[in-house]
Amino acid sequence: MNSTIAVFLALFVFVALLGLFGSRWRAGDLSQLHEWGLGGRSFGTLITWFLLGGDLYTAYTFIAVPALMFGAGASGFFAVPYAALMYPVLFMAFPRLWSVARRHGYITAADFVRGRFGHRGLALAIALTGLVAVMPYIALQLVGMQVVIAALGLDWNVALPLLGHVSVPLIMAFSVLAAFTYTSGLRGTALIAVAKDILVYITVLAAIIIIPSELGGYAKIFAAVPAKQLLLPPAPQASLGAGFAYVTLALGSLLALFLYPHSVTGLLSSSSRHVIRKNAMVLPAYSVALALIALLGYMAMASGVAGMPQYAAGFKSFGNNFAVPALFLHMFPGWFAGLAFAAIAIGALMPASIMAIACGNLFTRNIFKEFVAPDCKPETEARMAKLVAFVAKLGALFFVLELQTTYAIQLQLLGGIWICQTVPSVLLALYVRLDPRALLAGLATGMGLGTWMVVELGFKSSTYPLHIFGVIVPCYAAVSALLANLAVSWLLTVILRATAGLQLRDETVAEDYA
Repeated sequence: MNSTIAVFLALFVFVALLGLFGSRWRAGDLSQLHEWGLGGRSFGTLITWFLLGGDLYTAYTFIAVPALMFGAGASGFFAVPYAALMYPVLFMAFPRLWSVARRHGYITAADFVRGRFGHRGLALAIALTGLVAVMPYIALQLVGMQVVIAALGLDWNVALPLLGHVSVPLIMAFSVLAAFTYTSGLRGTALIAVAKDILVYITVLAAIIIIPSELGGYAKIFAAVPAKQLLLPPAPQASLGAGFAYVTLALGSLLALFLYPHSVTGLLSSSSRHVIRKNAMVLPAYSVALALIALLGYMAMASGVAGMPQYAAGFKSFGNNFAVPALFLHMFPGWFAGLAFAAIAIGALMPASIMAIACGNLFTRNIFKEFVAPDCKPETEARMAKLVAFVAKLGALFFVLELQTTYAIQLQLLGGIWICQTVPSVLLALYVRLDPRALLAGLATGMGLGTWMVVELGFKSSTYPLHIFGVIVPCYAAVSALLANLAVSWLLTVILRATAGLQLRDETVAEDYA
């Protein structure tokens, strides 16, 4: 264990210094929001590839996807097809968003909505949706860090006023995250993304070679998995079946993924629309890695780590989320387990940083500047964004320390449903312009319906069974809610345009998207 901790700490310190160095890399005026929050829109194909990959495939992905395979079986594999299918959408639509954002100086998706529809209320609703959707995501990265700290045996606690007993290593990791995010902005995050992804690929390649060889090959691994966990569950009578639910879960997830504020931040930091298209072609390499990461859940099952007494405390505290750390401790030599844990921990720091930056950008541009200080100077904008990014991380830390982890998971579940409801106002708005009042009504309808479905299911699932003409249709709540959202948006647009003409200026023109 000493070698595990030594390698982990050495890599963690190296990456922390790398993040702090980011302020000097491709030096820009970090008192300007587009320099601090978008890296000066200067990242080429390779850096964008690392940044988007590190942004989308987080520490929680590294832990939660195998944990889902470990606990629920084949249904956890839905993350692989949706991750692959979203890249054609990225290739077609998001270069248009980059072009119009570059032309008008937009920093957030809500900026685009404000310019496209000329409606402050709709832009505010999109900004608030992004903020509430991404906050629990930051908390889950810290949960991933907690799992690693526990696996290393570094869970030293101290008593602090108001907070009670807190983890010293978690506080130290938070301090590192806050420091390099504040000083270096997106540049520091991009540098860390390079280191993180290299470590992840080393870990994954080693895992798919070493662990199967130790367990007797993939045939024995799959043979050790109960048959019911190798396939989707059987469908009840008069039902379209689990396969339909699987497809809608993939569909809703792929529509939402690049609409998260941190994904938009990564995309708009690219130096050209061609960089985005190139990345749409090369990012599927991460989908291959994700498929291999998912198989770690089956490997953990085949290794029998869940029944080993030395890991009982970890499974008791973190449930199935402890499967991958236990597998690494059991199968890897100490020093390499330290490298693998560093990959997971750094995989928490990097996305948490860009998520916090995205929160800072959203609040500053679409709430503070729009409603509080419209005449503020660029320097004030940047300072406010840095402050809000820090507060976002602090809120996530408080969430992890004071509330149950299940609350963060439940809110993240809702966050995916909520962010999917911004499709008509952001993604479709790149092609068509509906009435902003109708879009607001549709957004409220979709968010309300999606939330109600998940609450009805007791937060135990996001697949809600619809009863249509005597047939049970198990559908991802985000997709059902989005269909209602679209219906309301289109119908109200037709009615409003026919009855009352609300003339709001669209500051974009067709040439801006090309």
